[in-house]
Amino acid sequence: MPLRANHEAHQTEMLPGVWRRTLNAGDRTMLCEITIAEGAEVPDHTHPHEQIGYLVSGRMEFWLGDEHRLLQPGDSWLVPSNVPHRVRALDRVVAIDIFSPPREEYRDQ
Repeated sequence: MPLRANHEAHQTEMLPGVWRRTLNAGDRTMLCEITIAEGAEVPDHTHPHEQIGYLVSGRMEFWLGDEHRLLQPGDSWLVPSNVPHRVRALDRVVAIDIFSPPREEYRDQ
């Protein structure tokens, strides 16, 4: 669906304290809003999708391969395909992630 209202994207808890809303998706890209509770973590993982993101609010630690950074609102990241990465929220975090190609497991049911 090319046009989608915000209320049409339902929230899914991916991990304890980590929620995803798939805002929109096409054939080659997907837009997601990620909310992470203070202290919650996304453990080390990889995926074949390229991921680019933007931190809307909160602060988080981000590990990408051998690099570790403290990210604040306005910061962004690029995760190449199959590179290990993980996140720990220092505050309640709201982030936007774009995946290419879309993650089929993130499509709304």
